[in-house]
Amino acid sequence: VVPVFQDMFSTLGGQLPLPTRIVVVFSNFMKAYWWAVGIGLFGSIQGLKAFRKTEKGRFITDSLALKIPIMGDLIKKVSVSKFTRTMGTLTSSGVPILEGLDITARTAGNKVIERAVLYVKAGVSEGKTLAEPLKEAGVFPDMVVHMIAIGEQTGALDTMLAKIADFYDDEVDNAVNGLTAAMEPMMMVFLGGSVGFIIVAMYLPIFKLITLI
Repeated sequence: VVPVFQDMFSTLGGQLPLPTRIVVVFSNFMKAYWWAVGIGLFGSIQGLKAFRKTEKGRFITDSLALKIPIMGDLIKKVSVSKFTRTMGTLTSSGVPILEGLDITARTAGNKVIERAVLYVKAGVSEGKTLAEPLKEAGVFPDMVVHMIAIGEQTGALDTMLAKIADFYDDEVDNAVNGLTAAMEPMMMVFLGGSVGFIIVAMYLPIFKLITLI
């Protein structure tokens, strides 16, 4: 339909409205260079995968992931839950704390968290308590650090770690439910805006065509 309007406006010496021109340009670009867009997307994905296979690339992408609004907070909660759950299970099973920290670091799933746990391991090997290097790492929430400190003081570290893991599991569930609930109206706004823009782009030429005639 839009190309028909384009020909009519050219014949009458007029110019299509801006929204319609945007749709036309985007359409022409996609028709002419769809293969370039496909290659670009494929190349970007493969480049990102290759970058994440390097130590530095994994650390950079994981650091950026933690800074994403809403999602970053969710990733951190999942990491805290995984750390405390794994560490609590290993501690209650009689695994030495240094060995437990080493295992937990390898299963962290995030390079920033992994480095923080290895930093904690180095601090504990120097004679510090578990809570001290955890606080210095600056990755774990203050509440987690305080509760672990209390667990160490009372001799119930494994129980305290399990309680922290349970709390953050609930936090993750609540965050996921909230995010899921927020996605629906966001998608509706996006789709409504997109469809509305296309409708405006289609109808504006009709109104302007009357003026030209």
